[in-house]
This record gives sequence, C-alpha cells and structure tokens, in this order.
Amino acid sequence: MSNKDGMYYAPKGKPNPVVQPGEFVFAAIALDHGHIFGQCNGLIEAGGTLKWVYDPDQQKVNNFLNKFPQAKQADSIEQILADEDVKLVAAAAIPSERSALGNRVMRAGKDYFTDKTPFTTLAQLEETKKVVAETGKKYMVYYSERIHVESAVYAGQLVQEGAIGKVIQVTGFGPHRLNAPSRPDWFFKKDKYGGILCDIGSHQIEQFLFYAGCKDAEVLHSKIGNYDHPQYPELDDYGDATLKGDNGATQFFRVDWFTSDGLSTWGDGRTFIVGTEGTIEVRKYVELARGTGGNHVYLVNKVGEQHFDVNGKVGYPFFGELIKDCINRTENAMTQEHAFKAAELCILAQEKAIDVTK
Repeated sequence: MSNKDGMYYAPKGKPNPVVQPGEFVFAAIALDHGHIFGQCNGLIEAGGTLKWVYDPDQQKVNNFLNKFPQAKQADSIEQILADEDVKLVAAAAIPSERSALGNRVMRAGKDYFTDKTPFTTLAQLEETKKVVAETGKKYMVYYSERIHVESAVYAGQLVQEGAIGKVIQVTGFGPHRLNAPSRPDWFFKKDKYGGILCDIGSHQIEQFLFYAGCKDAEVLHSKIGNYDHPQYPELDDYGDATLKGDNGATQFFRVDWFTSDGLSTWGDGRTFIVGTEGTIEVRKYVELARGTGGNHVYLVNKVGEQHFDVNGKVGYPFFGELIKDCINRTENAMTQEHAFKAAELCILAQEKAIDVTK
C-alpha cells in the first residue's frame, strides 16, 4: 500500500487528542475501500478509541488488524450496533451501499462516518435526510482531499483570514492512477460506484462549496468519457464540470484516471483559488520533478509572493472537531447541510453529464 495508489491514501499526522482514552469509542465496518485506514488514523490521532472491526471478508479484517491491532473482531454488525460504548461507526462500503448502511447505523443510535462519495442516487440522499431528521444523528463524510491534506487545510485557513479577499473562482484538478488490476469488480460497475463525477468529483465540489463559502450551487455543464478503457465499458476515465455558486462564485474541475506510471505519487492534485485581492495555488501531493514532496501552498496578494511548505506543520483539525461535535452535538467540523449539498451536486453533475466519447 504505497503512495502510488490513491485507494490506500491514509495520511498519518501528529497525535492531537481532544479526548481522554476511552472517552470516545468508535468501530470500523465495511472495509471495501482503503480510505477506511485514513478515516481511522484521523480519529485515533484525535483521541478516539477504536474498539471493534467487522467485515464478512476475513482477509480484509486481517489486513485491518495488522494496522490496528487494538481493535477486536466482531462477529457481526449487530454486535457493534448493540454496544452502547460505541458512539460512531466508520465505514467505507461499496458506494451504492453507503446510504442504507448509514441509515441502519443511525437508527441504532450512533453517528456514521462514511467514505466519499456518500450516495450514488438522489433517492438515497432523500431517504438519508429523513433518517437524520428522525434520529438526530450525524451522517458525516470523509472528503479526504480537503480535510486530510495539510496544504488544503492551510489554504482554507488563508481564505478564512481574508488573505485573498472574497473568493470568486475555484479550479480543481483531481487526476488519479487507475491501477486496474488492484481494483475490485464493483469499481468498474456504474450502478456501484456512481460514475466519475459522483465518485472522485465529490471531492472537487465539496472544496468549491467550502472555499467559496457557497450554501448551494448550480451545475452549468458537465462531461464524462471513456477514452482508453474499452475493456471496462462502464468506467468513466474522464470527467469535468462547471458550477455557479449561490453567491456568484464559479468552479471548473477535471478528474480522470490517467496518472502516468512515472509520477511519484498517485495523482498530481491541485487547487487554484481566485479572490478579489489575490490568488492561492495548492499543490497537494507532489512538486513535479523537485523531490520536495507535497503540501505546497503559493499565495499572491498585496503583500507579495509567498510559498509555504506546510508538510507536517498544520495537522488535520477536522477529526478532533468531529469527535467534539459528536459529543456536544455541534457542527464545527462540517455541517450536515454542507456534506449533503456536496453529495447532491456531484450526483446532479453525473446525471447531467454528456458522454463525449459516444
């Protein structure tokens, strides 16, 4: 599980606990995507206590226990849901199954923390909204390309401090390496993964809403295609979209599965933020051909030109805030409205997309 494969992207930061050991107990289930490792890393570094793990696939459980030996293997999901100590359940199920699993978790009286994309249909989203209203529980989403990347976190801090004035445009690039032989069958079935704009495009839309301060947005145009993978006819290997926020800010983003073998990491993810008083560029995972790693932020404003290497310097505050939100029933890490709006827009972008390769 190297940095060559984004499916197993699981950053490790400095422990920054917000609770005492045993004060916030969580469990991990549905280990279908490697992001579960990042979800658990973040919660543990913030002080969470990982008690249980469950998946019907014993090999997945064994791999998980190799990384998190403190967890106990449960006999069933029911055993975890019946444990009153467990406050939150983290899961990385097949995307089309995330909604139903979350509804089950919340109806058992526990908060739910799912990998992105949280839904593959609008019907799932509407059903889960009802369950959240009915139970008062959280359906939180691991939008890792912002919350688990220090340069993306720092860019958000700069925006909130007013470093570039009012944000008017966000451009995002989210290329990923396919590594097709390592992917499970569901990865290539559109009714399972939701399509490229719904899946990895969800990261991009969530970032736009966050950086531009939008409560809502409209998908103006979107495109998908399968340019070079006829052996996987249901795979979108390319997608892009243009959005307009409710405050007038706009976004263009591109996502694809064309990362070259020669790149030192799984994708050259970048974000460009234009404000009324300056610009920010985020180079998340790599500085091409420089060997200096990722997490570089470039800021230009009235002060001048600045470069920040923030690797190991910012941390991942989302996870501590999420734990405190679950305890205090607050919404500081991410509002439920925001998590759901990003999910809705990525589904709409996928539904509206023109297939340019047909």
